[in-house]
Amino acid sequence: METPHTQGLDAATPADNGAPAPAAPAASDPQACRDEVDRLVEAWRHERPDLDVAPLEVLSRVSRLARHLDRARRTAFAEHDLEPWEFDVLSALRRAGAPYQLTPSKLLTQTLVTSGTMTNRIDRLAAKDLVKRLPDPGDRRGVLVQLSDTGRERVDGAFEGLLAQERELLGGLSAGDRTTLAALLRTLVLPFDN
Repeated sequence: METPHTQGLDAATPADNGAPAPAAPAASDPQACRDEVDRLVEAWRHERPDLDVAPLEVLSRVSRLARHLDRARRTAFAEHDLEPWEFDVLSALRRAGAPYQLTPSKLLTQTLVTSGTMTNRIDRLAAKDLVKRLPDPGDRRGVLVQLSDTGRERVDGAFEGLLAQERELLGGLSAGDRTTLAALLRTLVLPFDN
C-alpha cells in the first residue's frame, strides 16, 4: 500500500529465494534488532525532520508482511492447483457449511468483486468441476453455486497448507504477542469493514 510519500520505501525487500523466513535477532542487541524499515525511517527523519514519519514504522512493516503473506498464499494454493481467486470463492462456499452452497450475490459480498467478474469466476470453476450450478428452490430464476467434492478436497488441502505457511510467518511471536497483534490490527481494520 504505497502512497506518494512512501513510494520506494519498501523497494529494498530482499528477493524471495524460497528459503524459510530468517530468525529474528536476539532482543538483547538493539542494533541487531533493527530492520530495513528502521533504516528507511531514520533516513526520512534526517532528510525531512519537519515531518512526522512515525506511521511508516507500522505501515511499511504491514506492507512488507503483506508481500510475504501473498507469496505464502500463492505457494499454498499452487500446491493444490488453485489460483488465489479460486481459493477465495471455494473457501466462501466451504465456510457456508453443508451443503456448501451460496447464491452468486452472497459470493459477491464475501469476495468483493463485481457481478460480471463473479459470473466469469463461477463459469471457470464449473469448467474445472470445482463447483456446480443448481436451481435455487427459493427463486425460480435464481441459481445456487455448490462446492463439488473435488472443490472441497482442493480447498481443504489448500487451507491446511495456508495455515502451515501462516504459522511459519508468525513463528517468532508468542501466543500472547499474536493475540495482542490481532487485537491491534482489528482496531485498524474495523473502520474499513463497516
